[in-house]
Amino acid sequence: MSGLACCALSSCATYHPLPLATRADLGASITQVRHTVPAGAGRPGVSIDVSRALSVDQIGVLAILNDPALRAEHGQSELARAGVIQSALLPNPSVGLGYAALLGGPGTTGALSASLSQDIASLVTYHNRVASARAHAAQVNAQLLWQEWQVAQKARLLALDLYWGGQAIAASQARLAALTQLSRRLQQAVDQGSLSLAALGPVQASLASQARSLQALHLTQMDNWRALDALLGLRPAVRFDIARPHPPVLPAQLDALAASVAQRRPDLIALRLGYRSADQDVRAAILGQFPAFVLGGSWSSDTSDVRSGGPTVTFDLPIFNRNQGQIAQARASRRVLHAQYQSRLDDTQASILALRARSQYLAARLGPARAAAATAGAQAEAARGAYAQHNLDQRTLDDYESTALQQRLALFDLQRGLGEARIALTLELGLGLPPARIAPLDSKR
Repeated sequence: MSGLACCALSSCATYHPLPLATRADLGASITQVRHTVPAGAGRPGVSIDVSRALSVDQIGVLAILNDPALRAEHGQSELARAGVIQSALLPNPSVGLGYAALLGGPGTTGALSASLSQDIASLVTYHNRVASARAHAAQVNAQLLWQEWQVAQKARLLALDLYWGGQAIAASQARLAALTQLSRRLQQAVDQGSLSLAALGPVQASLASQARSLQALHLTQMDNWRALDALLGLRPAVRFDIARPHPPVLPAQLDALAASVAQRRPDLIALRLGYRSADQDVRAAILGQFPAFVLGGSWSSDTSDVRSGGPTVTFDLPIFNRNQGQIAQARASRRVLHAQYQSRLDDTQASILALRARSQYLAARLGPARAAAATAGAQAEAARGAYAQHNLDQRTLDDYESTALQQRLALFDLQRGLGEARIALTLELGLGLPPARIAPLDSKR
């Protein structure tokens, strides 16, 4: 008996504390982030060189490896796997023991009773319950992969915005510096009486407008850096170099890829797995109409030492509860998932078509925008030469230079927009991102 007790205790779970952290775990430099993609699922390990300018795709992978919100996914996976374990467990057999001491009367000995019973009804739904739990675990894994893809997508778009925002800031700062220098020269001329105050007004207005625009660009850049640093698990003030982004090329077989997107997109795969789990729940609920049924055996002896034994059967009479509620709930859940999958698939196809049209439009506008920016830049350069020779007034020169800046900023916006459309299109098609989860399982760097 003691041996059985020791075996039972040795298989029991034991408690281990899991203390909470007492401080934030934020890196102070890009070199402190995880930058090695672990090998697995036919994928070799890759180390990203964070000492060099990072591409938008590399930044997306770094976000997957370091985003604090993704660190909790290990617990979600464990929870789903625990559900599979729980669904595969059979109910324990029930044992009943009894003893009644003889206190008086014609009897000669105490009465003994023993029984052993097993719930049979749970075996009827066993296969469907396990299949549902396994499909749910696979669904959770696909959902977590989709979360990683979304984090990578957000990081890539932020990196794209930061690069072109930096270009816009540099161009605007150069223009602001030129206006500031010009304003100082004109102010000196006004102070010396060689120039009227009316000539200074337009320049001062342009200077104030340029300063406001530059301030707005700086604030947007700060917000984007804060968001990207948060995805990488870094302090908000960390900065690093971003390589010039190149928009992904439109796939040649885009229509075929769009038609097969349900086989690649993790969110669509997760919805299909969720529907499969719900379908198994419907089957289990229908089989659950089988009434509760307990099969066992008993042995007993009475006070006159008469011994008896035999089988025992206990079952419910399905008069009031025939599992109608569970069946209705399971069928409703399956209908909801069916509608959600169709809605997501329709939305995906519509997004692919819209992003393809947007990408084609922006790509067609890119050439003329480059030509317009180059023409405006050349005209501004010629205007500066004419102004130096006193063949052009200051107001006209300012117009040429403002036009050149606006054309450059428009070109930057167009390049950024094209990159965003192409990156979003690759995500909608389920391309360009890791096919398996790569987020680390612990919170240590």
